[in-house]
Amino acid sequence: MTNFPMTDFHGVYPYLVSPVGEGGEIRGDVLTCLIDDLIKAGVHGVTPLGSTGEFAYLNNEQRSAVVRISIEAAAGRVPVVAGVAATATADAVAQARLYAGLGADGILAILESYFPLKDAQVEEYFRAIVDAVDIPIVLYTNPQFQRTDLTLDVIARLAEHPRICYIKDASTNTGRLLSIMNRCERLKVFSASAHIPAAVMLIGGVGWMAGPACIIPRQSVRLYDLCRAGRWAEAMELQRKLWRINEVFAHFNLAACIKAALQHQGYDVGDPVPPQRPLGADERRIVAAVLDEMSG
Repeated sequence: MTNFPMTDFHGVYPYLVSPVGEGGEIRGDVLTCLIDDLIKAGVHGVTPLGSTGEFAYLNNEQRSAVVRISIEAAAGRVPVVAGVAATATADAVAQARLYAGLGADGILAILESYFPLKDAQVEEYFRAIVDAVDIPIVLYTNPQFQRTDLTLDVIARLAEHPRICYIKDASTNTGRLLSIMNRCERLKVFSASAHIPAAVMLIGGVGWMAGPACIIPRQSVRLYDLCRAGRWAEAMELQRKLWRINEVFAHFNLAACIKAALQHQGYDVGDPVPPQRPLGADERRIVAAVLDEMSG
């Protein structure tokens, strides 16, 4: 496969929540409304089935519904980069082909593992995904949650593939990111959220993919615009203010926090998928107070 669209991914890509009803159905109207509002707020793309999307807790039917609805809702206005995650390579390949067939603009490739894997096996997993589709691939690495991470050597070898154009690194380790940038000049870097976006933009990042962008999209886009303009003093002032969101979220389950915040904003996204638990009343009040502070 040599002919493929080279969409330029950059900016703020909210990790969408997956609104799940009590019967397990995906609440398509809620997800559509959320995506429409995020696009109106200026986000540059959307990412269904990221970590905030609870991909590990959904079945195949639910995951495909989330991706299909996201693509339909975006309607070509912004790119949709769909998360693919599996422990088995064949499962990941099947997901990638399905989402590409539905019209995804890119794939966020995530490795789940139970048994430890050698570098060669990790590399084979990602190569199988990229060889199965003809759209750009975003590598995803999150040492905090993944049993098997991508080493710098693996990233460098994968970055030689013409369809592996991006990496979303959630390590918050700017030294690691500089090493990636120095060794992989083609590979464009997306950061995680929290304190790191402005720092990553300063050293050459192209944006961030993050759950909190679902609830503070305008502030996130403003931060990105300030960074792009080189207005670093203003960017850091806003970054420090937005850090309050992450200080609170560090104490609770991320998906539960984002869903509670969205419910506070009027989106009926439902509770996190069990065995995760929703926030209690006191926790919801804490989240609501910080969110109101951000909006003030």
